[in-house]
Amino acid sequence: MKNDMDGGEAILEAFRKLKIDYIMSSPGSEWSPVWEALVRQKLGNRAGPTYMDSQHETLAVNMATGYTLITGRPQAVLVHAGVGLLQAGLGVHGALQAEVPMIVMSGESQTLGENPDLDIEQQWYGGLSVGGIERYVENITKWARQVTSPYTLYETVIRAGEMAQRTPKGPIYLNVALEHMLHDWTPPAHDRAVPFAPRVAAHASEIEKVSDLLLAAKNPVVVAEQSGRDPAAFAALVELADLLALPVTWSRGANVCNFPTNHPLYLGVANYKHLADADLVLLVGGRVPWYPPHARPTKGKIVAINDNQFKGHMIYQQLHADLYLEGDIAASLQGLTQAARAAKPHADTIKKRRDKWQREHEAFAAGLKAERGKAGNGSGKAIEPLTLIGTLADTMPADTIYVDETILHGPTLRQHLPFTTPQSFFRGFGGLGQGTGTALGVKLAARERPVALLVGDGGFMYNPVIQALGASKQHDLPILIVVFNNKGYQAMQKGHVHHYPDGAAERAKMHLGSRLEGPDYSALGSHFGQHGERVEQPAKLKAALQTALKKVQDGSTAILNVVLSH
Repeated sequence: MKNDMDGGEAILEAFRKLKIDYIMSSPGSEWSPVWEALVRQKLGNRAGPTYMDSQHETLAVNMATGYTLITGRPQAVLVHAGVGLLQAGLGVHGALQAEVPMIVMSGESQTLGENPDLDIEQQWYGGLSVGGIERYVENITKWARQVTSPYTLYETVIRAGEMAQRTPKGPIYLNVALEHMLHDWTPPAHDRAVPFAPRVAAHASEIEKVSDLLLAAKNPVVVAEQSGRDPAAFAALVELADLLALPVTWSRGANVCNFPTNHPLYLGVANYKHLADADLVLLVGGRVPWYPPHARPTKGKIVAINDNQFKGHMIYQQLHADLYLEGDIAASLQGLTQAARAAKPHADTIKKRRDKWQREHEAFAAGLKAERGKAGNGSGKAIEPLTLIGTLADTMPADTIYVDETILHGPTLRQHLPFTTPQSFFRGFGGLGQGTGTALGVKLAARERPVALLVGDGGFMYNPVIQALGASKQHDLPILIVVFNNKGYQAMQKGHVHHYPDGAAERAKMHLGSRLEGPDYSALGSHFGQHGERVEQPAKLKAALQTALKKVQDGSTAILNVVLSH
């Protein structure tokens, strides 16, 4: 009888030690040792990761990403050989850009049938084994290597998990030979519990320096971009803003909810007009805050607060920072609040500042309301994008988590939808085609909250839609999918006209690559018994959204195909 203590058990035990909750997989034939270990775990009623068949490689990585965006805990993804890793590449690239930690693994055969003592299946000979799969993803992972031997397998997986969690966080790829997994394994003599990565805080003297600048500033402004991924940083920014009456605008590159949109100090998304007069700008979680990059938005000082200021995956970046606070963002903001509170800021100064920015917030909110009113009250013949966004705002529960994969309508929905709680908004990185998987992963981590994927019809076509709907049903992950259907890739046409305003295409109204004749999106879920509805008339929009939401609340994914005016 084969020894149960083999490389498959080594991998699973490493995952247990790393406190991994799920193994997301689009399975491959190299993983039989891990499947065997998982079955032993199940039969033995032993605690450990849950296997989750994700039905597609990109979906597997995106589900891991979505889950980690909510929990902060890295997960494992197992795909098949080089071909599966290539399919997963879009998601891996997105995870790198989003700085999401995870372990991604695939394998190949090293002996290719030439070891008389080990019968390896024949499919590995002839191209499935490429001899160094890690080369495929070296530029889109934090670290990618081949496991050197069965004797280093266990600790290599442990090290990968620990490395993925360190700043800059990101995906680690391991290429593990099937022969290593079939080999006997001896657990380490000295067992240890693997700790999560500790918070690394800025030095107290640096906190004090920035606190002094804040207290001395006459007109400070906050620009927040990626800080809201951590609920502790979200709360810390609210506390600091409340203490010193600091106005906050989300950055132009904000992909998460960084500050409550109903807060009286909130000024909107990329509302940079006030930066010109600011004498101090706190750039919190900045990545791509200014465009064009050379355009410094203020004559005042810019203080960049981040755990990872300079993104190694970006080919170019310009923050214009005069000072840096580096370390855990929540810890930095909490330190600033403590230092400022201890200094006892002048109450009258704070009150005047608060009154000023509250008036600005009220004027901003009134302007948004007027924009929605101008878009119509639902009585027209076509559905305006703002009508759809306003209906979502009025209908969806307050604790909804929105996953955004729109392009043309993205800036508008970020400005108009209410994001009032931590982790209520996520927008992906690295390219279209990842929204469905991310939304499913978010739902897996937050089953008690409604999750809505907002996606353009073009972006929806890039997704592995059928597999995502199947995974949704298989794993009981009901989400609402709202397709912003303008019947085309309007971003393509917009970019073309931008560069060739008087070109042949514009004169002939022949914009190649911009029209899309997609399927009946609302019918796609019917294969899985899921609800779908196509909506073309404004008067029917709210009822259709309410019906779809009820289906989701009852436990089934629903697709709302909303045909827009543009």
